[in-house]
Amino acid sequence: MANTPVKLAIVYYSSTGTIADIARELHDAGVKTGAEVRLLKVAELAPRAAIESNPAWAANDAATADVPEATVEDVAWADAVVFGTPTRFGNVSSQLKQFIDTLGGLWAEGRLANKVYSGFVSTATAHAGQESTLLALYTSIHHFGGIAVTPGFTDPLKFVDGNPYGTSHVDAQGANPVDDVTRTAARIQAERVVEIAGALKAAA
Repeated sequence: MANTPVKLAIVYYSSTGTIADIARELHDAGVKTGAEVRLLKVAELAPRAAIESNPAWAANDAATADVPEATVEDVAWADAVVFGTPTRFGNVSSQLKQFIDTLGGLWAEGRLANKVYSGFVSTATAHAGQESTLLALYTSIHHFGGIAVTPGFTDPLKFVDGNPYGTSHVDAQGANPVDDVTRTAARIQAERVVEIAGALKAAA
């Protein structure tokens, strides 16, 4: 009997669109591996006036209006979850953290354990907390009893982007759109997450 496809949830927060763009790349790469993929955004916490005051934020809000909002049930469904966030003072955005904090019920039931997790990030300037944000995200994964699957330097192309913790991008306040280097990093990450999650699922 053929193994059932890996269930992959990509759960992200994006204000001006960089993380949303990377999330779509991860989604498409995951689909190409044969995984069943859900692309999901978390709820926006900022007031409407703040969104509308920034043209890029308003444009991304409109462009992603059809992306479903993530629910606790999506995480329960998934074999693997990839979380995405812009950096906020070297840490996870409040919007994504708020969603993670709703997972307490699943955690108490042991239903977050033994899933594969990974993360991706963007910043406005070089470095700017990319690695600290991913490491902060992975702290929660350790509490879940989850299995953190990072891209590492498992592919020679990872030496181009140079971040073993997860896909990252410097958008320079929108001046640097997501490029081929970042898209390649996202593809490598998605393939590795699905590969490891698939191996664990088959072994179980």
